[in-house]
Amino acid sequence: MTTFKFGLAHAPVTPFANGKVDTARYGKILDFHLKHGAEALALPMHAGESVSLTADERKALLEFAVAHVQGRAPIIVNVSEAGTALACALASHAAKAGAAALIANVPYYWTPPQSMLVEHFAVIAKAGGIPLFVLNSPDEMNQMEIASKTVVDLLKQSPNFAGLIDSSLDWQYMIEIVTLGREARPDFQFVSGTEYMISAAAVGATGMISSVAAIAPTVVKELYSLCLAEKFNEARPAQEKAAILFRALREHGVSTLKAAMKSMGRDSGTPRAPLPELDEAGTQVLLAELAAAGTTGSEPRDWV
Repeated sequence: MTTFKFGLAHAPVTPFANGKVDTARYGKILDFHLKHGAEALALPMHAGESVSLTADERKALLEFAVAHVQGRAPIIVNVSEAGTALACALASHAAKAGAAALIANVPYYWTPPQSMLVEHFAVIAKAGGIPLFVLNSPDEMNQMEIASKTVVDLLKQSPNFAGLIDSSLDWQYMIEIVTLGREARPDFQFVSGTEYMISAAAVGATGMISSVAAIAPTVVKELYSLCLAEKFNEARPAQEKAAILFRALREHGVSTLKAAMKSMGRDSGTPRAPLPELDEAGTQVLLAELAAAGTTGSEPRDWV
């Protein structure tokens, strides 16, 4: 396994036109993220509507991204799927296509015992042969949490298992994972799966995934840099702005994210069905909230 440091990864949206992936616009989206602080690109995450893409679309999206980015930043690929074999097929393809690392969530729909989660992730890691980061996101996955023992067992069984990405916002859980994970393997990486970076960094997170960076990359970069330097007091204003955006965008997910991007001159199309487009009234409420919070005033407009 090659060494890979997660860093600040932006999670870009996936643009659609006439029901198909708009690769021309996707290139503009990737370029925007690379211009504005992304140390890596994580795709397609839930912000990229991964569960609405076919396996062939996910593979084509990655191949396009690798060709377009041309090594300017590493690409981390989400290979989460309902079945182990399905995820392994995506992992094998990702490694061959040029991905630097993989992300896998617990299986969609199923709630297997923790012992089967260990097997699930270990097999995916072996199929990819590159660093694997496991995503713990219980609020999105039927309250299915990855136990600390599962993390330790994976570290013992899989040399390609590199770390855990946590979106739980559970302080006690984060402390336990970091403590046990680094006891088992000192190079274990802990990554924040949300923009609440101060709390994650305080217990040892060295990386972060951000979808909010599509709207406020300047705030996200400032927050991440200050937290990495352990300047938590100085990071509070950026954290407050990022938290306001996180909460505003979380209510309607991708629909809200794409509406906010469009308002800033970065039209990325509408979500793919069954996700709705945010209506005019909802868009005006969102823009009023963002304006009142003052979170986007100094952020880049259009695609520059």
